[in-house]
Amino acid sequence: MKKIRLMTPGPTPVPERLALRMARPILHHRSKEFEELFGRVRDGLKWLFQTQQDVLTVASSGTGAMEASVVNFLKRGDAAICIDAGKFGERWWKIAKAHGIEPITLKVPWGEAVDPAAVKRALDEHPRARAVYVQANESSTGVAHPIEALAQVTKDRDALLVVDAISALGAMDLPMDKWGIDILLSACHKALGLPPGLAFIGVSEKAWRMNATSDLPRFYFNLKKELEAQQKNQTAFTPAISLVDGMDESLNMIREEGLPEVFARHKRLARMARAGAMGMGLSLYAKRPSEAMTTVNAPAAVDSEALVKHLFKKYGIKLVGGQDAAKGKIFRIAHLGYFDEFDMITVIAAVERGLNDLGHRVPYGAGLAAAQAAGAEQ
Repeated sequence: MKKIRLMTPGPTPVPERLALRMARPILHHRSKEFEELFGRVRDGLKWLFQTQQDVLTVASSGTGAMEASVVNFLKRGDAAICIDAGKFGERWWKIAKAHGIEPITLKVPWGEAVDPAAVKRALDEHPRARAVYVQANESSTGVAHPIEALAQVTKDRDALLVVDAISALGAMDLPMDKWGIDILLSACHKALGLPPGLAFIGVSEKAWRMNATSDLPRFYFNLKKELEAQQKNQTAFTPAISLVDGMDESLNMIREEGLPEVFARHKRLARMARAGAMGMGLSLYAKRPSEAMTTVNAPAAVDSEALVKHLFKKYGIKLVGGQDAAKGKIFRIAHLGYFDEFDMITVIAAVERGLNDLGHRVPYGAGLAAAQAAGAEQ
């Protein structure tokens, strides 16, 4: 028997409690019962986003929320600063370009975080730029960008800070109102532990003022129309009802653990994964790693794609490798969402076994001892 363990940065494991909740008989979305459910979810999302503003829910992947954050707030002739530090930063400028927005691409070497001073210079040099688009966690590299510092750069400008927290919300502390994030977006299939299908968009007052002058075409992702409906605990279009039900339970689980405790758990798991990797003599890829995942450089003689395939085929451990220039060079360990310390011990043990299987000798227990010690730190 081989047990499958999903340890990827999305989708992530779905807790049994959420799966059972979503198995309940479906509600009709134009009913009082759904309005009560959706009202609880709306309140819970404001708590999770740490904002007093409405957080909108749409039935889509996270990319839908990314596109919505372009077409609802910019207008023809605008430019936007797009932080391109990985595959998902690259997506920002592609979306902007598709909608006729001039993308000012700020290239950052993979594995590194953007320098806020470089963003300030880009805004100074491009006065038509009305937004800065960035990831909280660039999940192709495992890098955490300095969101709080970037918010200081944009706060007194006629430009929005738009943060993709698809793989960060619920794993990293991103207080939307306190830091001054203008648009914070996420999705349900990462740290929130649900199957894919819901995206969330928190919008500041500053962003809504820009919405009033936006003239880009939109229909399904018309956030003003969604706001009007959702303030009545309804949706403009048919919602993913069972996922909304599951989201209610996911928020219950996060409340029960406590938001500070959730963030502390993710930091502890990140510490364990990194200590375990370095205990095996491996090095980390991200220069400024996030709490959501750990990216590890494979040994020079080991193809990381071969390692990832071997771990799944022989041990049922599902990791992911690198993309583009990092393909074959790194592997990524997720610890966002429904993970605990013993999941980290399991994955470090599997990597030890896998490396030895592929001919790279690692003392058994070297990574495990380091991970255990890191988990025991107070």
